[in-house]
Amino acid sequence: MTDFTAPENSFERDSFEQDTGVYAKRRYDWQEISRYYRRRPLVVLWRTLTVSWMLGSFGIALALDHLLGRTAINQNRRAVRLRHILTQLGPTFIKVGQALSTRPDLIKPSFLEELIKLQDQLPPFSSDIARQIIYRDFDRTPEEIYSFFAAEPVAAASLGQVYKARLYTGEEVAVKVQRPNLVPIIRRDLYILRWAAGWIAPLLPLNLGHDLRLIVDEFGSKLFEEIDYLNEGRNAEKFAANFQDEPLVKVPSIYWRYCSTHVLTMEWINGFKLTDTDRVKAAGLATNDLVEIGVSAGLRQLLEFGFFHADPHPGNLFATPDGRMAYIDFGMTDQLDQVTKETLVDSVVHLINRDYADLANDFVKLGFLMPDVDVRPLIPALEAVFQDAFGASVGNFNFKSVTDSFSEVMYEYPFRVPAKFALIIRSLVTQEGLALSLDPNFKILEIAYPYVARRLLTAETPALRRRLIDVLFKDGRFQWQRLENLLLVARSDQSFDIIPTAGLGIQFLMTEEGQYLRKQILLALTEDNRLHTEEVQRLWLLVKDDLQPNRLLGAAWDAIADFSKERAVSLVPIEIAGALQLTNR
Repeated sequence: MTDFTAPENSFERDSFEQDTGVYAKRRYDWQEISRYYRRRPLVVLWRTLTVSWMLGSFGIALALDHLLGRTAINQNRRAVRLRHILTQLGPTFIKVGQALSTRPDLIKPSFLEELIKLQDQLPPFSSDIARQIIYRDFDRTPEEIYSFFAAEPVAAASLGQVYKARLYTGEEVAVKVQRPNLVPIIRRDLYILRWAAGWIAPLLPLNLGHDLRLIVDEFGSKLFEEIDYLNEGRNAEKFAANFQDEPLVKVPSIYWRYCSTHVLTMEWINGFKLTDTDRVKAAGLATNDLVEIGVSAGLRQLLEFGFFHADPHPGNLFATPDGRMAYIDFGMTDQLDQVTKETLVDSVVHLINRDYADLANDFVKLGFLMPDVDVRPLIPALEAVFQDAFGASVGNFNFKSVTDSFSEVMYEYPFRVPAKFALIIRSLVTQEGLALSLDPNFKILEIAYPYVARRLLTAETPALRRRLIDVLFKDGRFQWQRLENLLLVARSDQSFDIIPTAGLGIQFLMTEEGQYLRKQILLALTEDNRLHTEEVQRLWLLVKDDLQPNRLLGAAWDAIADFSKERAVSLVPIEIAGALQLTNR
């Protein structure tokens, strides 16, 4: 029985908080952390030696196995040892292991099997301590809050552990309780990582080292957000609001009355891990469908909402028995601004259309290259990298092939990784790795391009409409083949419906904003002193089966229904309008 009256020394403020007075803030402040640890060199030295010894000895063991030809024999033992080392080193290094566990294309199967255990099979801390944390935060015992509270956790992760419980109102809930004394451990490791980044950056052969400390700062600030469970609850509700129109995405409800900085009570999700393919198939769920749901949701997060789940490893994603994908653990998220979202859409379009000059400029806009860099010498290098990555078709593209080919380009040109994009890259790489574990033949652009094509063709915002025009026109000439490609690719997306798209197109053409496009389309139809009937016929053959007359007329009528007589007349060429007026006299 837990003694709730016992002294809670393990929960007292650590010396850092007493010295700096930042206990209430609970945020990452590298300057305060640096000032604190500069006065404690022995603490830093001991931790650095510990990390170096444990990882160094493991590296030496791997090298000896290779030299003695015993790699295959010792592989399983080494994999178990690596998991134990990362577990012993604590939350920061466990996070690294979790990221690696989603990369079957990088990690050998025996190591992958062990690293996956870092997601929710870590050693739990005492349930008595967990119960004391609940009592401390709510001044009530678990039995006073929940009608049932499990004696042992169902999962233990890097930052906390989860108990199954039931509210007195009958709802089944998951109760996440944070590990004790987590903040001092994370602060110390982040200080060492930042110190090491400052030393390592100039030695790195790649220009990634340019902003290495900023990347550590970004990681640190997000890690501190992650250990604030109230912030996680707010993130979950924001995520749920974004996907309220998507029935295939599930987000657990938050029970705010039973939440605090260290305790989070949320709806219990019944489901299977995405990596448990046997249970997924036994439930009659198609792995390809789940991959498409996950990648489409990821694209919407980045390109539509700008608010994305930055830690989508298999421990945070579940398949529900009814075929939905459930997201949990919203501690690590980030928000992109509108300009960045639009530039990301641009970069995907330029990549697909193989416009490498525009792609190079996208790298400048996104901060991967400085504004004063001359991108012209970079264009042939980008073309070589992405031609190899694409291979024979767009479908062959994957991040692994680009990463391998891009290293030489980054050595020769002043590339850097903006701090904001460290989490984006991590999220994309993690999602691709997870998809590869479900479908070894998965290619991300096979799903990404139909989504982008559909977004451009529906073009519900002025920014997207401008990008559609940029795609369809090059050097002032209409690109018939690109429109045909967009329609072909968009139609491969089962959610794409050409009738509403046609309605939006008609509505856009009838606005002042569409005046330029109306003129350009008329010029394109008569370009090079001939009528482009062949191109129009190809487009017609492509869409005619989807153009049901009744629906098409309905969409056209809806598009023009709110137009006044004056606005309609303004669309008629002046010469024709004048002739009509003379006729009416």
